[in-house]
Amino acid sequence: MSDWINKIKFNEKGLVPAIAQEIRTGKVLMLAWMNSEAVKKTLELGTAVYYSRSRDKLWVKGETSGQFQVLNDLRLDCDGDAILVLVEQKKDIACHTGRETCFYRSYEDNDWKELII
Repeated sequence: MSDWINKIKFNEKGLVPAIAQEIRTGKVLMLAWMNSEAVKKTLELGTAVYYSRSRDKLWVKGETSGQFQVLNDLRLDCDGDAILVLVEQKKDIACHTGRETCFYRSYEDNDWKELII
């Protein structure tokens, strides 16, 4: 049996940061968290599954909104402490605000300015 899951360096809370990136455009969509169960479920289902720290449970991205993230590839960084989730974003909306990406604010003139994305 493979020990691939043990190569992931989860933090003291059993979580690892997961960066979702759109495979077709290369855009960074969001940062979420995964525990070992979320990683395994993502691979099993072929769609992104994250761990909600506020709700203390797993959530399938798009389960209620239809904005699923279909898994293309899962990558582990050089230190083993971050995961890149390469996905095809359904409905082109990743953020709960209704935007394509959660990274829609840019630092400018000592403030955060909303970008038109």
